[in-house]
This record gives sequence, structure tokens and C-alpha cells, in this order.
Amino acid sequence: MTAKDWLFVALGLVAVVYLAVFILGVRAASRKRAVAHGVNPDGGVAPSPLMLAIGFVTNFFDTLGIGSFATTTAAYKLKRVIPVRLIPGTLNVGHTIPTIAQAFIYTKIVPVDSFTLIAMIAASCLGSWLGAGVVARWPRRTVQMAMGLALLGAAALLAVKVLNILPSGGQTLDLTGARLAAGLVGNFFLGMLMMIGIGLYAPCMILIALLGMNPAAAFPIMMGSCAFLMPTSSVRFVRSEAFHVRAALGLAIGGLPAVLIAAYLVKSLPLAAVYWLVIVVVVYTAVNMLMTARHEDEPAAATPHA
Repeated sequence: MTAKDWLFVALGLVAVVYLAVFILGVRAASRKRAVAHGVNPDGGVAPSPLMLAIGFVTNFFDTLGIGSFATTTAAYKLKRVIPVRLIPGTLNVGHTIPTIAQAFIYTKIVPVDSFTLIAMIAASCLGSWLGAGVVARWPRRTVQMAMGLALLGAAALLAVKVLNILPSGGQTLDLTGARLAAGLVGNFFLGMLMMIGIGLYAPCMILIALLGMNPAAAFPIMMGSCAFLMPTSSVRFVRSEAFHVRAALGLAIGGLPAVLIAAYLVKSLPLAAVYWLVIVVVVYTAVNMLMTARHEDEPAAATPHA
């Protein structure tokens, strides 16, 4: 077996373990809700049509390279779907299964050097594990401030990508020496940033271009990174109950068919107008979130969300 074959095996094992943790977490949250509200413990967790629609649309464009964290955050905030304090955990927990599907598809399609791919994935996983342990304990006001700033950063990165300000990349599909070291450090910090709601896709594409790699190499690297780091960090969010059960199910159930449609049927779209629409919505959401955090009452802000 090749190194990439072992990567597929590991990805499959991660998917199975994560599904078990996710199902147990959903059942535990459902039973806790039943005790608190006197309802049927086996019901009340089905996602709403809006939650399913958000999962489908965000993962459809995620598969085409736009990313899902900024768009999902904007949808949740604008429609007031879930509390802001639960958004980071919900993003990671809910988008994990669709992202694993993306990783299987694009790792098979794009022939990135196996050592480079595995090393970049490992660096992002380490960063996400350290980041999740911090974010899961943050109070509501801190989450609002962090996510507002993260959204502004995501909008800036999307604008840089659309305007082609940075180098377009080279043709290599591997990294060695100093460029490999820079890539590992960069992906480590991108893994940490995912825990406050800034998606890895746009910044990873920019990182790949700066390192002189073929732009197509970004897809298996960023999707493979997320496919491993998101289950790793999501376990912490599930254990601390720092996620919204119904919304996370909406992302997972609505997102999986969207990934398959985008990857195998649509494959690519002229996305310039979509990028600019996303940038406008994300900036509006970021400003709104920062203003909300600014006026948050201090006693309420001091209550940990976990």
C-alpha cells in the first residue's frame, strides 16, 4: 500500500470514530433536553428546513472552493438561527462529515506529493487541537469579538483571492526544505484560527500560492487538513456541549448531497459575483457582531458558554 492509501484508511477510521462520538453526543444532548423540558428524549433534534438549506448551500459552494465557515456564520447571525456563543462549535461539528467526503474525492483526483500532504495535515490538526481547548472555554462576549474579527479577516482574504493581488502559484505539487517548514508553520496557525470561526480554505489557497505550488494542490491539502482536524477539535466541542445539536445535524445532513452534486455534476462555476456577494454579507455580519459584543452587558458576558 502507498502512503496515500494509508491516508485513505486513516480518513475512514476517523470518519467512523467521529460518527460514533457525534451520535453519542446528539443522544446525550437530547436526553439532557428531555430532563430539562419534560419532552420525548428521542425527538426534538430534527433540523429545521432552514438549517438543512444552510447546510446544503454552504457546503455546495464550499466544495467549489469558497469555504463554508464565513457563509454559515453569516446565515446563522442574519437569521438568528442559533446563539452566537455556539457558532464555533456548531461549524466544526456540523461541517465535519461533508468535509471528509470532500477530502476523499479531491485527494483521489489531485496528485499531491504524499509526504507534503500528510505533513501539512498533521500540522493543522495539532493547531486545531490546541485551539479548540481554548475556544470551548471562552465567554460569550469573547466569542463574539473573536468571530467578528475573524469574519473581517475572512472577507479580506476572499477579496485578495478575487482580485488576484498575490502570486498565482507555480506548478510544483510538493514542498521541501524551507518552503516545507513555512508551509507547516502556516497550516498550524490556520488550524488554530479555524477554532474561532475563520475557515481554512481561502487562507490555505493563499498560502499554497505564496509557496509556489500548483493552485490545484490547495484542494486536497485544505480539504484533507479540515477532514482530520475538524473531527479532532469537534470531539472537544461535543464533550463540552458547546454546539447546537439541530443546527449541526442540518449542516451534516444537508451538506453531504451538496458535496456530491458540486464535485461530480457541477465541478466548477463562474464564482466572481458569488465571491463579492459573500464578502459584502460577511463584512456586514462581522460589523454587526462586533457592535453586539461592544454593547454586551458585562455580567452576561462573564458567563462561560460551555
